[in-house]
Amino acid sequence: MENEVQRTASAGAARWIAARIDAVWDLLTGRPVSLYAASVLRIGYGLLYLLFLLREFPHRAEIWGPGSAWTPALAHQLFEQTGWFSILILSDSRAYFELCYVLALVTAALFTLGWRTRVLSVLFAVVVTSFHTRAIFMTDGGDNLILLMALYLVLTACGRRWSLDARRDRLRTAHAGSAPERRRSPFARQLRDARTTLVTVVHNCGMFVIAAQVCFLYGSAGLYKVQGASWGNGTALHYVLNLELFRPWPALSHFVDEHTLVVAIAGYVTVLLQVAFPFVLFGRLKYPVLAMLLGMHIGIAVLLGLPLFSGAMIVADAVFLPDRFYAFLPPLCRRAMWWTGSRRPAPGRAAGSGTVPAQGRLGVPGPKRRGVLPAGREDTTPATEPASPQAPPKVT
Repeated sequence: MENEVQRTASAGAARWIAARIDAVWDLLTGRPVSLYAASVLRIGYGLLYLLFLLREFPHRAEIWGPGSAWTPALAHQLFEQTGWFSILILSDSRAYFELCYVLALVTAALFTLGWRTRVLSVLFAVVVTSFHTRAIFMTDGGDNLILLMALYLVLTACGRRWSLDARRDRLRTAHAGSAPERRRSPFARQLRDARTTLVTVVHNCGMFVIAAQVCFLYGSAGLYKVQGASWGNGTALHYVLNLELFRPWPALSHFVDEHTLVVAIAGYVTVLLQVAFPFVLFGRLKYPVLAMLLGMHIGIAVLLGLPLFSGAMIVADAVFLPDRFYAFLPPLCRRAMWWTGSRRPAPGRAAGSGTVPAQGRLGVPGPKRRGVLPAGREDTTPATEPASPQAPPKVT
């Protein structure tokens, strides 16, 4: 009797493990996750780096050019030790450096717009790596985070939404809608399915790595602060506000520092948010936490003069917002503009449709969601259902 109970328990545990493995496999291969969040990361980091390069345009030669204090020879010596590389030191010519700078601006702009994103993501990663390592001793936390995200975005399908690539695919699908479907051989269909599955797995893994990186950043920052005595007694922000290097607006910093109790509470809340952040991501509590982190980063940008770092962290936080949130934004903006009278919805287009489109590649049917029913039958319900058309609102 006891052996039968043990066998039943072992069989139940094996079924549970098999179900969990199947769920993880379905999560990785079923459909691309967070396509809107990946597009927000692409737009955010591409735009941030474009603005960064434009801001430093008058000082480009002193920072990265042949006239930099960190000479190409010193950079070569450092690269031999670290294993990094930079296309900027392939030549000492000023014309070559100017050409690289112009190409970097064009690459960042096209990557932001989402034109040929697969190729541009690689070029953007090369640009960020080259400029970062060329003047590595002039970087801060924001540059480091943008470098990591540029490398991670190479793995993602960050051009599926809100991009020129997505617009081109929609037009191509619309033009090919009335044409007869070309028959493919079984091998060609299998090859296409394998490619789709591979792209989905790589994209999902890339998004999970990005989320884990952000959690690690917040968690480690919070744990390091807990070890400091100034954060424990609530005086850390007081000392930060009085550092000349981080006082772009001395009068504003002095005004904030006068409110001692508020400064101490802000320090404790900062530590609490950073330590608790990885543990609140699986519930609705993450939304107020993300809102408070947004306020914290805005405060860092204004009070400490670190807009690049704050912008990089704000964009990174966007990975934790679901696709339905981003799909709801365009209808919400159109509705707000309609109510203000500045714009009316286009005829035939719904003003309140917030349905998340299919997560598969445009023009290719979305994969089916598999699940085990109580009777052992397989659930082949499509992962996304087409939204029913809605009539535009009548204007009276």
